[in-house]
Amino acid sequence: MLLFVGLGNPTPNSENNRHNIGFKIIDAINQKFGLSKQKPKFKGLLTTGTIDGKKVYAIKPLTFMNNSGICIRELIEYFKIEAENVIVFHDDLDIDFGKIKTKFGGSSAGHNGIESIDKFIGKEYSRVRIGIGHPKEDIEVSDHVLQDFNDDEKEEISSITESITDSISILIDKKLDLFSSTVNNK
Repeated sequence: MLLFVGLGNPTPNSENNRHNIGFKIIDAINQKFGLSKQKPKFKGLLTTGTIDGKKVYAIKPLTFMNNSGICIRELIEYFKIEAENVIVFHDDLDIDFGKIKTKFGGSSAGHNGIESIDKFIGKEYSRVRIGIGHPKEDIEVSDHVLQDFNDDEKEEISSITESITDSISILIDKKLDLFSSTVNNK
């Protein structure tokens, strides 16, 4: 069993924020692979299904970014999913806009959603980090991540989500480096 987690904030005005890229990825996976209808469970919106013959759960935590770990812990304890079978999709300021990097374990690099997950399940899970870049203007980082993508960025995000869903089999096989190079070269 695998668990895909998309990080974001659940308010309607957050839908197109940079911080909500994880939610967008989960929505794209749900649509492409025909996962079940989203149901409110475990303090999140949960879907289930099969991809490449593997049972998959996908969740968008409704606990807000800074408390994402609460939702994840409840779900993995209930379904007895090992942390190493959790894959989290989230925004990353330290990566150029539109670039993807993956990693297993490691530091949160100050990302509050990742810090929360680390606190509740440990660090032994995979992460797909989607670059949103640093703010170009003189604005606070917190304001930058909570801003909506501009029109050009929205177009690129659509392309990124398509690349991710097209390459999901590689990710399911936990070939993280191959996944990163594949999606970055599409």
